[in-house]
Amino acid sequence: MSSPRRRCSRWLTGFLLRNILTTVPMEDPSWSIFPLMNSIGALSAPEPPHNRVLILVGPTAVGKTAVAVELAHRLDGEIVGLDSRQIYKYMAVGTVQPTDKEKAHVRHHLIGDRDPSKQISAGEYAELVEMAMDEVESRGKVPIVCGGSGLYYRAVTRGFFDESTSDPKVRAALKERLENEGSDTMLAELKTIDPEYAEIVHPNNHKRLIRALEIIQITGKPPTEHFHLQVESDSKDRFFTVFLRMDIEELTPRIEKRTGMTFENGWIDEVKKLLDLGFDRSSHPMDSLGYRDILKHLEGEMDFEEMVERINIDTRQYARKQLKWFNKERIDCVLEVAGMSEIEVAEKVINQF
Repeated sequence: MSSPRRRCSRWLTGFLLRNILTTVPMEDPSWSIFPLMNSIGALSAPEPPHNRVLILVGPTAVGKTAVAVELAHRLDGEIVGLDSRQIYKYMAVGTVQPTDKEKAHVRHHLIGDRDPSKQISAGEYAELVEMAMDEVESRGKVPIVCGGSGLYYRAVTRGFFDESTSDPKVRAALKERLENEGSDTMLAELKTIDPEYAEIVHPNNHKRLIRALEIIQITGKPPTEHFHLQVESDSKDRFFTVFLRMDIEELTPRIEKRTGMTFENGWIDEVKKLLDLGFDRSSHPMDSLGYRDILKHLEGEMDFEEMVERINIDTRQYARKQLKWFNKERIDCVLEVAGMSEIEVAEKVINQF
């Protein structure tokens, strides 16, 4: 990782090039950057970034991406994804990945990079985030980690308990139970043992459901108890976390509007492409919110209006779970952002950062 002095020097050079060279007529031969550099104290530049990583978290549809892009422009930063589904290729529409325009103006990491057939654990994701943050900092820029995956946020900021604990026989037995009893029955069992962790497990996410029950059977402790035994990493002062918060009543119209936009942008065609690539109902991508409902629609099990309503209901439930999760995390700054533009939110974040 580069030294603070080198990072500050790179940041200052970038600021001068962006904010001075672009505002002074280059055809004027009497103008020179060097007198300005010598009297730098007269410039009204923002404070250079300090040695902290900015993390933006919050529920789905709260506007995290737009705020992150605005912050990246102002802080000379790059965005690192913190989303369990946005990391995958071929799923840009349904997972509402940053647009091509947003990615053209600000560099993004861990967005649309991974083949959907390659599942990823929270521990592996945390390692990828760490590598991305180091890469961003090596260029003298500010890492802005942005997403709503609570489990991955905890893995990044606290580390993750030992995921090597596994027993193929236990896992095979749980898979057999899943086939015979169904996910709803097994999720109900998890809720009786670990209601807190069950809040973030969707019935369609069979891998996470089986993994939770496997941990319980092998260790005798529920996942939440393992989390509580975790201590924050020695680098906790490295992170500054901002929770963009909005009540579910205010989120609901935003969720419904965004759902409509995803269909206008070709979500159904995206699911058809996944099918053409060989991903069926039981595959990992179809566990993602909304994708299985679209499959049911394509197979004639659900009409369009029913499908849209089901997706909106599931998205609201997911947003509630995210709010509950982040309410329990160590957060440096909570911002109530209802009625605010991304510019206004970004200004408040910068004032706190």
